[in-house]
Amino acid sequence: MFDYPQLDPVALSLGPLKVHWYGLMYLLGFFSIWMLGRYRASDPGSGWDARLVDDMVFYGILGTILGGRLGYMFFYGLEQLTANPLSALKIWEGGMSFHGGLIGVLVASWLFSRRRGMGFWQVTDFVVPLVPLALFTGRIGNFINGELWGHPTDAPWGMRVPCERFDEYCEGLPPGTEWSPPLHASQLYEAALEGLALFLILWIFSARPRPTMAVSGLFLLGYGVFRLLVELVRQPDAHIGYLAFDWLTMGQVLTLPMVLFGILLLILAYRSIRPPGAMKRSPLP
Repeated sequence: MFDYPQLDPVALSLGPLKVHWYGLMYLLGFFSIWMLGRYRASDPGSGWDARLVDDMVFYGILGTILGGRLGYMFFYGLEQLTANPLSALKIWEGGMSFHGGLIGVLVASWLFSRRRGMGFWQVTDFVVPLVPLALFTGRIGNFINGELWGHPTDAPWGMRVPCERFDEYCEGLPPGTEWSPPLHASQLYEAALEGLALFLILWIFSARPRPTMAVSGLFLLGYGVFRLLVELVRQPDAHIGYLAFDWLTMGQVLTLPMVLFGILLLILAYRSIRPPGAMKRSPLP
């Protein structure tokens, strides 16, 4: 059993200006995408160059932030958004939806591919192996913010949180209790699975030429399976709760289509295999 370290969500205060760790983790994630993208683009057969990667990252940042925040407010905070539309701007408080960010990035990838005269799947197949490390840093930001905890657990790796800061996990305990029962640190589970494990799978898989859509399909399938596993131990958002059956969460509803679409993309990709020479990457015209 572990105790949650007393982590201050604010990394730096400069008068009224506060720099939050959550935002810094997003910056670190974008930086990792940029660096990995430039590394992959250095492959002469990639069809990419540093200029294209720079442009792609700019589009991706806009898609992630706008889609992630709007997706969270729509999927998880519609009442708050209706009551105070300006709450959508308070990104530093946390509240970014992966599924909304995914939609935003897909739209950004489509716009980027149109502008650059590239195939949509050519763009997504290049981009998705770069994404998991950014997911890793984002989940670490969730952990520092102290959000997205899992259910109580008897597992030896359970983590207690201080009642003074997380009183919702100490309801029903005697007054003066300092620590909650051990909880699943589901943010760290997601960091390990959706972040590190998925990165290794996709990075190795995409190191060799694959049929168009295969890398994108594996990303959707891999993320979806890992997310569904973590949803089994992750507590639903308190203001939403379970949608049905005392176990169905919003995260599961949004993730299951990813798994199905990922399987579909993999089937279509490998059904369309042509002779090996046809699968080699070709430079941009």
